[in-house]
Amino acid sequence: MTQPRFIQIHTLHTYPAALINRDDAGLAKRLPLGNAVRTRISSQCLKRHWRIAQDRFALSELSVPMAVRSRVTLELIYKRIVEGGVAEVLAQAAVEALRNGGLVDKAGKEIKGADALKTGQAVLMGKSEIDYLVSRCIDLAQTNTTEATLKSAVLKMLKDEKKHLEALKHGCGLESSLFGRMVTSDVLASRDAAIYVAHAFTVHAAQVENDYFTVVDDLLQEAGELGSAGIFDTELTSGLYYGYVVIDVRQLVENLEGIEAKDCFAESTPPDKRTLAGRVVEHLLHLIATVSPGAKRGSTAPFDWAKFMLVEASDWQPRSLAGAFHDALPLSVKDDRSIRERAVVCLSNELTKMDAAYGSPSTRRVMSLDAVDIPHAERLNLNDLAQWAAQSVMQGTC
Repeated sequence: MTQPRFIQIHTLHTYPAALINRDDAGLAKRLPLGNAVRTRISSQCLKRHWRIAQDRFALSELSVPMAVRSRVTLELIYKRIVEGGVAEVLAQAAVEALRNGGLVDKAGKEIKGADALKTGQAVLMGKSEIDYLVSRCIDLAQTNTTEATLKSAVLKMLKDEKKHLEALKHGCGLESSLFGRMVTSDVLASRDAAIYVAHAFTVHAAQVENDYFTVVDDLLQEAGELGSAGIFDTELTSGLYYGYVVIDVRQLVENLEGIEAKDCFAESTPPDKRTLAGRVVEHLLHLIATVSPGAKRGSTAPFDWAKFMLVEASDWQPRSLAGAFHDALPLSVKDDRSIRERAVVCLSNELTKMDAAYGSPSTRRVMSLDAVDIPHAERLNLNDLAQWAAQSVMQGTC
């Protein structure tokens, strides 16, 4: 019996005339690979859009507390403490104690006043963690009615209840359970990521165009002038992108259910402990296939559904198929096949060579708009593909 220790997802998406992901200069992000420079979509960009997507397969539809990523989370906590009936001066004292007690960073120099409400970097905190801290501070303020005593009480609470805070089920939020959380806090717990996301890149050389445009001033135009309110240019790119995602099923179950990863598929672990992980996998497959990242949405409409999705489940270590595109595909060849069809052939050939070298250790399913010949892969539509992956996780076998 083969366990779905890892689930690997390979995709092809097409985005024409778009600015999917910008760098600090406002230009499309790039990646040198093999014999050509490609355009790319960063993993952070992809994860961000999957996190915030709102549709029937949104992560928020899983009925698991989400998280908040912000530099002003402490300000949110302060406002909620005040809304709980605590005087502003005491709420400020409580938040300063949280900050200086190591909640958002290791305890160091004491920070007071407005500076205590903001952090240098965005901090990811689960809504359950925030709810718990707000509730405890409100309770402590009822019996500690001076700033000094309340600060001492909050500091003691952070020290005494750290393990309780870490043990909150889904306390750090669904996003942290999926994509991890690295913190320098003395209080919050770091969380290993269960979803690994590669930067997507074009399978061919970068195709870039500078879009020159003007903004028309309606009132000046009515007055008989040319009516130009500004002249601008921006960079647009077109491309067929290869994407790669890995789901570490055991780590996902550990993060969601609080059981050790090694016990994920143990006989003593009931299948219902993997139910939520299975639902997460199902939702993720839909999100990866249908949610498009992209800047300048109003002027480029960069929306696409995956034209190809290959899903592999096995208990072997994962491996990308990016090597299939180490040499950029030529854009023009004497071949009736589209570049997308040629890309699928490259993936199929790479799999065939890998299977010949290592054996065929994975169970495969594929969704494709085009006729495909993927080694040992049954062809399904997206719904069936996502349900197959979810059932593999729940049943513990693929």
